[in-house]
Order: sequence, then structure tokens, then C-alpha cells
Amino acid sequence: MDCFAEVLVLTERREGLDTICLRDYRGAEHGIRFPEEVYTVGLGDNREFATDVLRLRYSSLVTPWSVLDYHLAEGRLETRKVQRIPSGYDPSRLVGERLWAVSRDGTRVPISILRRRDLPLDGSAPLYLYGYGAYGHGLAPAFGTARLGLVERGVVYAMAHVRGGDEMGYRWYEDGRREKKVNSFRDFVACAEALIEAGYTAPGRIAVHGGSAGGMLVGVVLNERPDLWGCAVLEVPFVDVVNTMLDESLPLTPIEWPEWGDPVHDPEALRRLLSYSPYDNIRPQPYPPMLVTAGLSDPRVTYWEPAKYVARLRATRTDDRPLLLRIDMGAGHFGRSGRYEHLRELAEIWTFLLEMLGVNPVPGSGADRINE
Repeated sequence: MDCFAEVLVLTERREGLDTICLRDYRGAEHGIRFPEEVYTVGLGDNREFATDVLRLRYSSLVTPWSVLDYHLAEGRLETRKVQRIPSGYDPSRLVGERLWAVSRDGTRVPISILRRRDLPLDGSAPLYLYGYGAYGHGLAPAFGTARLGLVERGVVYAMAHVRGGDEMGYRWYEDGRREKKVNSFRDFVACAEALIEAGYTAPGRIAVHGGSAGGMLVGVVLNERPDLWGCAVLEVPFVDVVNTMLDESLPLTPIEWPEWGDPVHDPEALRRLLSYSPYDNIRPQPYPPMLVTAGLSDPRVTYWEPAKYVARLRATRTDDRPLLLRIDMGAGHFGRSGRYEHLRELAEIWTFLLEMLGVNPVPGSGADRINE
């Protein structure tokens, strides 16, 4: 809540989307309407108590970060500034959408989607699906320049807002942790199936991507439903869950018990973690192509977790598809420092995904020279 002279501003989230509600001191209330189906918004820098204009910070999957003014008396939005994309960008070519999946227990799970407007929804397109679902950290459907490299090539970009985040409130987090953690995995699979049913893609055409706890999410669904995925990227993935949560000598293990459970002192927590830990549930079955990364100096997910995971996969799987392990000797949990190092790492991931999905580069973009 933010108080101004004439209005109380309520920053809320409804149905997984940010909402700005205005309530005057006589009790009348209305919400600000925004032009897009999926977006992120919040109060900007408002330093005047007595004001007839509210400054907002707005973005969406299609619209770059923008500064908006909302004129209280007129109920009118005015765009004051939009982030410039130096390489060129035409938002009219893209569309942002919201789709709802139904999880196994009947819970509706939101999905945020970005695609080219001219892309046919006939199941032929490859799709990139990202998920996290832990620590109450929600995924904001905001603008990002890097993903345009996928979307311009005809890849549908989707975020699965699974339980374990906070997109649908604090209960959404509570319903995706500890004894209810399995909901995160079921939600993610339900999102993939809903996207297939709606014609955005087809089984075997989905690239899944997750990092840290999101890497654990991806590791679980790879074991459970390998038939759905075309390829997978697991960045610094928390995949050796049981061994890490049993090792009290690791500095982060005891403070992680409230999130995952305490297998040292609780036999039920140990049983539960063993039931889904990606490393402990690798099976003799075919797996999609995979890129797994680690950082030698990572204190959150120690490098031996991904290394052990890949070693067991190589010894157990029944296919010979690409299974790549990259351990960065100069990086921690969030990769190498520096803007350009981050972009190089992301370019490597995008290249792997596009190659595995068989996506042709945009002619003349420079990406058509990638194999050189």
C-alpha cells in the first residue's frame, strides 16, 4: 500500500498478474487497465504526496521496459519513455499470451507465452519452456532481449509458473515445497501437455531449461517423461538432492532443510527426497540431448553434483544422444562475472538448443555462419 493525498494505491497480484488498484478515501476503488494480456507493472518513482499523476514502471514479454504516467483525473495512461533496443526491434511482429494448464490435482497453472504473430498454431513449431518453482521466487513475464534470438527463428518462448513460486500468492509457494514439492513437477508436465494440446508444439519438440532448483525440476521431469522433450539444459542443477541434504558439513545444507525437508532427522523426509531426487532416479531409458553446466567455485550447488549426475546418466541411459558437461573453472553459481561473459554463456546455450531442435538460422543474421 502507498498513500497519496487523494488516493490509496494497492499493488496486488490477481490471477498471477500484477495489478495496480486505486482506492479513494471515500471507498471507491478501480484498477488500472493495461493494453496487454500478460505484463509486469509496479509503482515507479513517486516523490510528491499531493499529485494528480502516478508514475509506473511497466514491461511485458513484447514491450520493453517503459515509464508510464497514469493521470488520476482522466484515468489515462501516457507513455513517457521506452527502453531502446539498439539492434532494432518491431514489437508488432510478436504477441504475448496467457494459457492455463490443469495439473493432476485440478489446480489451474498459468503459462506466459511469447511467439511470432505469423506462427501457425498447428503443432509444428519448436518450443522453449522455462521453469523454476522454488523459494517463493516467481517468474515475472517481463521483457528480455536475449530471448528474441529464439523467437525470431520461430521458437515459441514459454514460462511455466509452477507451484513453489509466488505468482499466485504465498499459498502457491507453500503448495510447492517440502511434502508438497511433487506439485511443482506435475505442474510443469501439465504445462507442457497444455501447450501441445493448444497447438503451440508437439511431443519431442520442447526444449526445457532450468537452473539451480529449476535444474532439479528439469532433472525430475526428464526421468518421469523423457518422451515430451526435444532437448534440455540444466544450469548448475541441484540434482544430487539426497546426498547434499544429508551432508551437514556443507554450509548451506541446514538452512535448506525448511525448503526441502530434513532427511538427517526425519525418515519421512528422506523417503520423500529419494522418491524424486534426479540423481537417484536415473533409469535405463532413452533421454533427450542434454547440456549440463557447473561452476568450480559454486557454494550453492557444488560442482560434483552435475558431474556425478552426468556420469550416472552416461552409464545408465539406453541412447547415444549428445550429453554434454561443462564445468567452468572460473565461475560460481551465477556464471562468470561481466556482461559479455554472460552473453557468451547464453549464446552457447541458445546454440545448443537451436542445433538440437533442428532450427534453421535467420538468413543474413550471422547465426547462419555458426558452424564455421
